[in-house]
Amino acid sequence: MSRVWLPPEQYAEQLMKATGFACVHFTDERDRPVQLRSLYSPAHPWQMPGGTMEPGERPWETAVRECHEETGITVSGSPRLLAAVYGLPGEEWPYSTMGLVFDGGRLSDAQIQGITLDPEEHDEFRVLPLEAWRPLMPAQDFARLDAVTTARRTGVAAYFDTWDWGET
Repeated sequence: MSRVWLPPEQYAEQLMKATGFACVHFTDERDRPVQLRSLYSPAHPWQMPGGTMEPGERPWETAVRECHEETGITVSGSPRLLAAVYGLPGEEWPYSTMGLVFDGGRLSDAQIQGITLDPEEHDEFRVLPLEAWRPLMPAQDFARLDAVTTARRTGVAAYFDTWDWGET
C-alpha cells in the first residue's frame, strides 16, 4: 500500500470543520452559578459569558474578551481550565463545536450588581443554586453546568462531549 502525501491545503480541505468557543464560569460567594439569558438562542436560553473564537485569537483571549463585552467584567489572572466541551454537528449548525470553560471565580455582591449586559445579546442574568437551573435549560445545558460546577469543586477538569447541535 502506497501513501500519497497531499499538500497541506488539500489535506486540510478533507478534515472535520469545527467552531471554537471559550467562556467563563462565575458563581457568587455562595457558589451559585451566574448565567446570562440569551436573546439570540432560544434553544440555549441560559449561558455562561463567552462566545465564538475570532481568527487569530486563543481560547483564553476569547473568554476574557467575550466576558467583558457581555458583562462589563474584566477577568484577570492566569487561566484555570474547568472543562473541555465538544458537540457533534447537527441541523442547527453544520460544524462540530469545541470549546473551553475557564474559572472566573466567585463574584462579590457588588460585582454582581455591577454586571452590565450587552443589550444586543442578553436581557437578564440570574444567580441561582445549581438545582434551580435544571428546569430553566435543556438537559444537555444543565449537564454541562453540573459538570463545570463539579470540576471547580473537585479541582479536576471535566471532559464533556455530548453538547451536540440539535439535541436538547
